[in-house]
Amino acid sequence: MSEQKRPNIVLICADQWRGDCLGAAGHPAVETPYLDDMCLYGTRFTAAYSATPSCISARAALMTGLSQRSHGRVSYEDSVTWNYETYLADEFTRHGYQTQAIGKMHVFPERSQCGFQNVILHDGYLHASRARGGVRLELNDDYIQWLREKSGNPTADYFDHGLNCNGFVVRPWDKAEELHRTNYITTQAVDFLRRRDTRKPFFLYLSYHRPHPPLDPPAWALEQYLDKELPPPPCGAWSEQFSSHHTPQRSDLFSGRLTPQKQHRAQAGYYGSMTHIDHQLNRLREAIIDYGLLGETIFCFTSDHGEMLGDHDLYRKGVAYEGSAKIPLVFRGPGIPMGNVSGVPAELRDLMPTLLDLAGLPIPEVVEGESLVRAMQGERDGFKSYIHGEHGALGQAMQWLTDGEWKYIWLSNDGIEQLFNLKSDPQELYDLAAAEPQKLAEWRGRLIEELTGREEGFVEGGKLVCGRPYRASLSHIRTV
Repeated sequence: MSEQKRPNIVLICADQWRGDCLGAAGHPAVETPYLDDMCLYGTRFTAAYSATPSCISARAALMTGLSQRSHGRVSYEDSVTWNYETYLADEFTRHGYQTQAIGKMHVFPERSQCGFQNVILHDGYLHASRARGGVRLELNDDYIQWLREKSGNPTADYFDHGLNCNGFVVRPWDKAEELHRTNYITTQAVDFLRRRDTRKPFFLYLSYHRPHPPLDPPAWALEQYLDKELPPPPCGAWSEQFSSHHTPQRSDLFSGRLTPQKQHRAQAGYYGSMTHIDHQLNRLREAIIDYGLLGETIFCFTSDHGEMLGDHDLYRKGVAYEGSAKIPLVFRGPGIPMGNVSGVPAELRDLMPTLLDLAGLPIPEVVEGESLVRAMQGERDGFKSYIHGEHGALGQAMQWLTDGEWKYIWLSNDGIEQLFNLKSDPQELYDLAAAEPQKLAEWRGRLIEELTGREEGFVEGGKLVCGRPYRASLSHIRTV
């Protein structure tokens, strides 16, 4: 395939977007008309997961095509240097693409390009930069500089409204809508289309910080959900065993329960942020149409992880349950079947080989993900039979496996095992561990295979061992 005929690739990652939050996925409240169109005219994967469902570790899988055992980030840890042999953007750059990243990278050092020719950076709250102190935030955040120039306020900050970046306090955006961080990402993308090298295909990575908190959508997006009936969070009786982990009524809780009023408002802010992004994605699509590029551009929409949003009295991410671990995954463009839905298990490490395959480019041998192109054509055979995920949660390692129909969970300190039939119980209300001992043993055996030889010593004598120390990063990548 000649370079002139290679498709443009637009990879869109929305931070903390639940896999069920699409109108096309049957969500009863969230309104995503333009993403629904993408599903209608493309292929959607219904069993897509983030194997390590938090910001940094998920992006390591997305950008390298590696499993967590290889990329080494098995939970959340800031300030661990990114030094990988091969990145997704590297491959596109090497084969003649113009490569541009816009938005959240969440790598270290913050200005690491990870193979992109250019990065316009906006990571969000910049935890690590603020913690180090003495660092001018605009050095690690292009949005801050842009905001100050556009607003005419030399001290303007996205934190002016005071909302915590992991909290569930909700208010409308406090500035003009065109200055919102979501609009900023799209504005920069449209400008990239104007100034791109028209002799080359492009790989454009758009990484939206929302709907990750703070929950501050424009007023119109929030208001359309405030008076709307919203689905209550599902809560399985099994969740009571984790009540000792509940925190008080804090604004950024991981575990516990908001009042009904706060819960409703948190959902309204979260869904409103999604609808805002949905409209901005249509703005981008219309710009691509204006440049005559729609027929030669492939789109992929996904997320780094989900948001529990109160399911089973849990919030934020990092746990194995569907609200946290399941993600949207949709492809649209030339060669992508229309209106197709695939149940093949997929994860973020599969994006690198899939996008390279769609572009007609070779897949590096080091990549551990697998191309989903055959799955888009309706094939089901020859793919991995399940996904292995993990993350630090509830004071320990939460290990899990799923094939999209069954899910097995093991907690490394408590020794708790859970088993869910996702086909009959997609909300994970009923733990079948006691009722299905044979099925439980079958899945436990698979986890033992996955964890054998791990440095933590989770497996000894062919059995799972509780109480082993668990670090967020494996030793082979810890350089600080």
